[in-house]
Amino acid sequence: MFSLLWHWKTEWLAPGTVAIFGLVICWAGKQLIDARGRYRLLGWTLILRGGFNLVSAAIMGPDLYTVWFIGTGLLKILSTLGLIYAVQDEIQQRYARTIDSLSHGFLIRDRRGYVHIANERCARLLGFRHAQELVGRHVSELLPNLTREMADAYFRRFEAPDVQYPIAETTVFTLHNGSRLPVELLGSPYIERGRLYCLVQLLDISERKKKDDLLYQAARIDPVTGFFNRHGLASRLAQEIDQAAAAGRECAVLFIDLDKFKRVNDSFGHAAGDQLLRTAASRMHTLLGPDDILARFGGDEFIVILPGLAAGSATATATGRAAALIEAMERGFELSHHAISLTASIGVACYPLHGRDGDTLIRNADIAMYEAKKAGRGEQRVFNDAMNAAAKDALVIDGALRGAIEAGEFYLVYQAITNAHTGKLTKVEALLRWNSSLLGPVTPDRFIPVAEDSGMIVELGTWVLEEACRQVGQWKHGLLDDVTISINVSAWQLADPGFVALVAQALQRNGLSPRQLELELTERVLIDDAANVRAVLGQLRALGVGISLDDFGTGYSSLSYLTQFQLNTLKIDRAFVMDIEHSERNNKLVHAIIAMGQSLGLQLVAEGVETAGQAAILEKMGCHYLQGYHISRPIPPDELLRFACARADAPECAI
Repeated sequence: MFSLLWHWKTEWLAPGTVAIFGLVICWAGKQLIDARGRYRLLGWTLILRGGFNLVSAAIMGPDLYTVWFIGTGLLKILSTLGLIYAVQDEIQQRYARTIDSLSHGFLIRDRRGYVHIANERCARLLGFRHAQELVGRHVSELLPNLTREMADAYFRRFEAPDVQYPIAETTVFTLHNGSRLPVELLGSPYIERGRLYCLVQLLDISERKKKDDLLYQAARIDPVTGFFNRHGLASRLAQEIDQAAAAGRECAVLFIDLDKFKRVNDSFGHAAGDQLLRTAASRMHTLLGPDDILARFGGDEFIVILPGLAAGSATATATGRAAALIEAMERGFELSHHAISLTASIGVACYPLHGRDGDTLIRNADIAMYEAKKAGRGEQRVFNDAMNAAAKDALVIDGALRGAIEAGEFYLVYQAITNAHTGKLTKVEALLRWNSSLLGPVTPDRFIPVAEDSGMIVELGTWVLEEACRQVGQWKHGLLDDVTISINVSAWQLADPGFVALVAQALQRNGLSPRQLELELTERVLIDDAANVRAVLGQLRALGVGISLDDFGTGYSSLSYLTQFQLNTLKIDRAFVMDIEHSERNNKLVHAIIAMGQSLGLQLVAEGVETAGQAAILEKMGCHYLQGYHISRPIPPDELLRFACARADAPECAI
């Protein structure tokens, strides 16, 4: 059949085939022009080739086959090149769409620093309108602070041996408009036709930077005061020490504790306490220099760093600044419509004299601060090695105190207080003693301050109260039936809301009358929190318990407290009594104290009576009671019974 078709009008077969092929090519060209405008050149090339085929089919004879062949060959080459271009353009457009769809910036640069490819996101990040504005430019032209040397150094990192990809780093770009852009750069090698290029991705980390800043704030800034916390402080102190070491200079650390701040929280609540901390921190900050650093170390403790001090001047500068801070705190505060009196105790440690690292300086300043607290309110102390030894001793004692009550290591001894005229035993003072299984006998002047610092003094005081009342209960039926027991009470105990109830329970449990108990306070206890102490003492007086002021005359303003507080007994300090026989000044002073006490209706007890001459002078002056080694040393309860019998000289005392 094909043979018949071939032989049937053979002269029309070739032109017809050429015409049909030309029509198909023309149709394809028109479709390209209509569908994809950017392929118009290829479409017109196909139409030209199809038109050439149609013209050739109409006029072509055998003698023109050579012309047709050459013409159609050339057109075929052009259309093939157009097709290759179209394919490459499609790939390039797809590649461009892909990189433009990325959420981060993207560019490729060569060894010399010129940009070959960039996406729109990169252009916008760098402050340009279109990606084409970047292509062909040197990267140093994209940022004002970027030099060609910096660009070359960055590229050399890709040629370094054993380099790990991607090369990641974070930085902050300063753009041509002056704004700053935090970015993360991810660099990877890109090889094309044997040449090394650098492919860089730019990630805008502004949001991450904000979150990092918030985390930094949370990690290093105290939320209450807005100043550094202890973590931020540690970092800054390490920096300042390094800088001081490099420059041959010094720096100082001031450890500041707000005295009795806990009572503000207990009285007014934590919100008011936080407000007081903010106010106190702000007041401290106004006294510091522009380079000084303030941090809240925790609770009511602050630390000030004085950096970059001249060699040999750290101690003098620090003590001067500490004095100013103490004075500023003493001006008082207005809180919840109340005038709050507040003091600060400050310890000082200097680099390199008292330590060469931050932890050591803070620890030593802390030790010095506790020494300042022991000296009274509103004091400062500079660290010395003797303090360190005392701190280590306190640490050992603190550990041994734990569990000492349960182990039965504490006991009481009793010192007699006799009537100055009759010599009869009327009062006894209970004194705490400790025989540690670990340390052996430990004197009160060693363990009482440690117990106060740790808060264990409340537990110890409760034990003393209960044990003393129990002992008086045992003495009840005999010569000591009417004796009054005197015990020392700390400021911590008076601050305990349940203290008055504990006293009432101890009396009731042991069958004692309230008048048989007298609580001894030091003047320092009265000073620390006068309003709270006055309220607690009022409740104790209502209960019927006696109140005694110990060590009278050694404080700041003792006379004023005699009118402010309802006291029963005044104990004249041993420092005045010991020279009463030989010092006219002391003699007159004790006489004045006795006269004043009598005029106020107070009972007077002279402490530290060690000679018969002292006892005689005190009796003549009108002192009511005597206490000291001349009367009796502190003794166990059974020995006190024998002492009472000897003083009473009664028939029933034949023991």
